Amino acid sequence: MTTHFGKFRTLLDELFLFDQADLDFGMYRVMNARRAEITRFLDHDLLPEVRTVLDALGTDNRAELERTLQDDITRIRGFGFDPDASPQVRQLREQIQAAPDTAALEDQIFSHLLTFFRRYYAEGDFLSLRRYKAGVYAIPYEGEEVKLHWANADQYYVKTGEYFRDYTWTLPNGVRVHFKLAEADTERNNNKPAEGKNRRFCLTAIAPATAETDDITLWFSYALDPANQKQLNDAAVEQIRAAAHHDPRLLPLLALAPTEKQPNRTLLAKHLADYTARNTFDYFIHKDLGAFLRRELDFYIKNEVLFLDDLDHATALNLERALAQVKALRRVGLPIITFLAQIEDFQKRLWLKKKFVVATEYCVTLDRVPAALYPAIAANHAQRAEWVRLFAIDALTGDLATAGYSEPLSADFLAQNPFLVLDTRFFDAPFKAALLASFADLDAQLDGVLVHSENFQALHLLQNRYREQVKCIYIDPPYNTGNDGFTYKDSYQHSSWLSMMQDRVVSARNTMQSDGSIFISIDDIELSHLMAVMNQVFGIDNIEEIVAWRRRHNQPNDRSKMISKVAEFLVSYSKDREILMKKSSFYGLSLREERQNASSNPDNDINGSWDSKPWKAGKNQSGSRYQITTPTGKILDEEWLGSENTYQNYLREGIIYFPSQGDGLPRKKYYLRDRLIEGQSAHNFWGHEEYGSNQEASLEIEHLNVKFTNPKPTKLIKTIAKLSTKADNIILDYFAGSGTTGHAVINLNREDGGERKYILVEMGEYFDSVLKPRLLKVIYSADWRDGKPVGRKGSSHMLKYLRLESYEDTLNNLQLQRSAIQTSLLDEHRDFRRDYMLQYLLPTESRASLLNVGHFDSPHGYTLQIGNGSAGATQPVAVDLVETFNYLLGLRVRGRDEQRGYVRVTGTLPSGERVLVIWRDLAQHDNAALNEFFRERSAECDLVYINGDNTLANLRRPDETWNVRLIEAEFMRLMFGE
Repeated sequence: MTTHFGKFRTLLDELFLFDQADLDFGMYRVMNARRAEITRFLDHDLLPEVRTVLDALGTDNRAELERTLQDDITRIRGFGFDPDASPQVRQLREQIQAAPDTAALEDQIFSHLLTFFRRYYAEGDFLSLRRYKAGVYAIPYEGEEVKLHWANADQYYVKTGEYFRDYTWTLPNGVRVHFKLAEADTERNNNKPAEGKNRRFCLTAIAPATAETDDITLWFSYALDPANQKQLNDAAVEQIRAAAHHDPRLLPLLALAPTEKQPNRTLLAKHLADYTARNTFDYFIHKDLGAFLRRELDFYIKNEVLFLDDLDHATALNLERALAQVKALRRVGLPIITFLAQIEDFQKRLWLKKKFVVATEYCVTLDRVPAALYPAIAANHAQRAEWVRLFAIDALTGDLATAGYSEPLSADFLAQNPFLVLDTRFFDAPFKAALLASFADLDAQLDGVLVHSENFQALHLLQNRYREQVKCIYIDPPYNTGNDGFTYKDSYQHSSWLSMMQDRVVSARNTMQSDGSIFISIDDIELSHLMAVMNQVFGIDNIEEIVAWRRRHNQPNDRSKMISKVAEFLVSYSKDREILMKKSSFYGLSLREERQNASSNPDNDINGSWDSKPWKAGKNQSGSRYQITTPTGKILDEEWLGSENTYQNYLREGIIYFPSQGDGLPRKKYYLRDRLIEGQSAHNFWGHEEYGSNQEASLEIEHLNVKFTNPKPTKLIKTIAKLSTKADNIILDYFAGSGTTGHAVINLNREDGGERKYILVEMGEYFDSVLKPRLLKVIYSADWRDGKPVGRKGSSHMLKYLRLESYEDTLNNLQLQRSAIQTSLLDEHRDFRRDYMLQYLLPTESRASLLNVGHFDSPHGYTLQIGNGSAGATQPVAVDLVETFNYLLGLRVRGRDEQRGYVRVTGTLPSGERVLVIWRDLAQHDNAALNEFFRERSAECDLVYINGDNTLANLRRPDETWNVRLIEAEFMRLMFGE
């Protein structure tokens, strides 16, 4: 076995995730399930192909030729002749010289394979470094005027909680070891942690380990800590060493796993280092690894194997050897590329698969809840406890207090508190079904949608439902300070950030109306890179402006810099600037507060309040000269702002006003109503007095008694909403953080009577601890101080909140399944086995666990193991198939009712087609029962979707044109479609 063969074989174990055979989670678990087969394929079917090519070249004849030569020399000398004079000896020597050294040539081939694959692979990812020659890289360029490129441009940025959630490994005795988070204090803002502190993994002090027969669990916290991670890891090993004195089941954790530099390293120390390191950088999935590596292999062969510059001087013999190397490289390299592409494409498929909705709940103010449901609400202890915690209903005074807030609540109390927000998570399924059935147009009732999910996955699922419907997007992404909870691989800090931003911006753009706009908060570190991405996605012609916002009202005392930072930026783009200018033209950013206060209506003008400006042209203005007669008869001959014809029109319409009892110079009225509708262009410097500051934002959430570092002020987001939306538009924020965007929209609707809707996406734990409670409080009362409502004047409101399956949930539920017939075919047919292993193994054997439509026999019967927060516990959860299918279809839901094992949904598709969806429990209802149910509750529709084989199509009468489709087939198509 050659030296380079051994190194290349080790690299293959790394590429195929076999270098850590004891890991038992995610893709490690998937690949280990077929480890023996893949290893056998590599060692017995694929790698020997190099020797096969060399055999065809005749390299094994060299030893035989050398033996023949020695025999001939001995024989010729025996006859007394000089062997060097023998033509036969000379010919044999030429043949030996021409015949290459098999071992050396084989070693060279594996050296090339090692060099090639190692060049593009680092720490679990393939980087798109198109190497032209040593130290020089090429980028794909197709004649664009400007080309934006970065190291990870061809990759999806995958930042997940996989390793937080389920890092599992297996001891030599078969016991599984789990690293779990007991608590996690994850980054909650766009700035650095406290000086000298970073978030670290630390074994919990109390009950750090639990041991059972087949499982050991170690419990960690993840929080700010001044110690470095290695110190904490060393301390964890000593904690377990001490605990093992009392529980011998922990002793195998301390078995040695030495290295040359660490001869006393334990298995536990090895995995602690691996676990903590995996949470300090990001991950990527290549978008087209196969095409990239095949292209690069051809380039590598032409430039570093054939040496095209030397071909003119190559002998036929050397050329033959070079071609043999090329053949061997391609014979082995291309199948490996195909196999690696299968793995990468499989992960890409998992990443792009639209995720299941695993929970759907609603929050509704009591004024929208039928009174018939009040008794159940009044008796619900959990709901009352939340109202005490969030809204301080135990501190009510006056008439509201006498209505009775003590347990149980009274119906009178509920009726007198219309803005208490009910949360359906506290109620059972029949109550929830009755509540939803009471709404005649369910989606139209929604004022907001909250999605607890990684934002790429959320945007991907929401595409069909909200395509070209969002008027304004505001996001406040991580600012990429290098220490802000956004982590990087090696030196690719900016490249990682760009990859994260680009795909999400592209996906979000699809949701925008043609006259929509996007605003992004950013600081100076990534401003230029963000602009480059936005120019690529939106086009440089669609930039609106870069706004400087003074985020703090005080002057910093930073003597380390000549110029201190007090501002950050808002980058604004329109989807189509030409359409925006024609259709929208700045809706609400019209008058500063003092201008609005200056408006009045002293003459009872039917057009409402107004203020005025002189009609006379100023010194620096051009105008038209003509005579104007005042109501008192005075003749004025001046230069005026508009033409005489325009003046006469304004005069007839009552728009011209003469002060001083009709004797003053004419003035033109400017109506407050028109300004609020038409607006005026904003400037690009926003001061803290008018647009809010970070200090003001912190005070806002302090009064709400929610904790979040460095939120944005609602004034800032209200300004954006005024500037870019009408009163009935949708606003999207997919880096929702503490929920400032939702807060601002609710407040703005209160002020101008608008009905704007918001969509907020957030993946952090603070979705439940900060974002949702903040919005519920703001709905309940407009004013808060010291965590208590000041007055109880709220807003009628309804929001829906969803939780989505995560990428790591998808991985954790994955199982490879193969039938006995499949196994038999693979054993019998070598060529078929080769193609199957290289291209079809993972997608074929995982299909049932990715989406098992065989479990669609009940609307509530499909379950998955879902992670419960970042602490790592998983539990079986009934997937919300109904809600997931609604989003896959893009359905605008009008009605939903559930009874007797049926869920019936009506709505409209983006195409305008009317839809009826019927989910049934097949164990309760056969086709005859379904037909009867349909006759009773059919609706005017164009399409009917139903789970399970059925005979509904037979009921269609000649005058009805609806078509029946199977939910299972449509679900499969849409979940894995673009």
